[in-house]
Amino acid sequence: MATSLKNKWVLITGASSGFGAAAARAFAAEGANIVIGARRLDRLEQVAADCKKAGAPQAHFHALDVSKTASVEQFVAFAKTKTNAIDILINNAGGAHGLDKIADLKDEDMEAMYQTNVMGLLRVTRAVLPLIPKIPGSAILNVGSYAGYEVYEGGGAYSGAKSAERFISRTLRLELCGTNIRVCSIDPGLAETEFSIVRFKGDKEKAKKPYVGTEPLHAEDIAEAMVWVATRPHYMCVDEMLIKATDQASIQKVNRRTQ
Repeated sequence: MATSLKNKWVLITGASSGFGAAAARAFAAEGANIVIGARRLDRLEQVAADCKKAGAPQAHFHALDVSKTASVEQFVAFAKTKTNAIDILINNAGGAHGLDKIADLKDEDMEAMYQTNVMGLLRVTRAVLPLIPKIPGSAILNVGSYAGYEVYEGGGAYSGAKSAERFISRTLRLELCGTNIRVCSIDPGLAETEFSIVRFKGDKEKAKKPYVGTEPLHAEDIAEAMVWVATRPHYMCVDEMLIKATDQASIQKVNRRTQ
């Protein structure tokens, strides 16, 4: 029997746009209560309003910077004022910064990628774990990337960070075995969100190039996959889910139409 999300509590990081915002709306549509965090409060406020319209009994938002332990602790303290249990944790905050080869990597880009994709994932999970009930249906969904499976020039730091996410997820699976808490790494391939705009530091022209001539995934596709994973029967755990656009056979091989 599928696991119902009605009145469950779902906490999502990096929820001001992209996969996180889409996930918030998708879980809200299933009747879940939503707690979302990110740095852009104006965006969060709109997403929370969307969640209420979509069907969430409650939707709350609070500032969150996963690169800072104090911010994570404040965010979780806020969540505790709304509920004493988080049924589903979605670690989505992350992203790529730059496309430099390893010889040219900048400290600020390396710091940003590892503080969000790796350290942030660990900080949030550590803080939220005591709130996750050890009952059938509980889950941790970590958003990874196809870059955690394959490498490419200019992706050394990001691929390393997303590989770390996969192994953190696998470690959690071992450590939480027997608690009823399921752990899944959801790993998208070519997907058109604000990811590329962040990577190219706001250069929208460069940000469009990876998707030219292709039909990429969209944030809503990944959100739908998250809901599917979270609603599987409690005895079923999807350990890893790699989702690629049909046009993407591998990191290096992407079908691009000329017209």
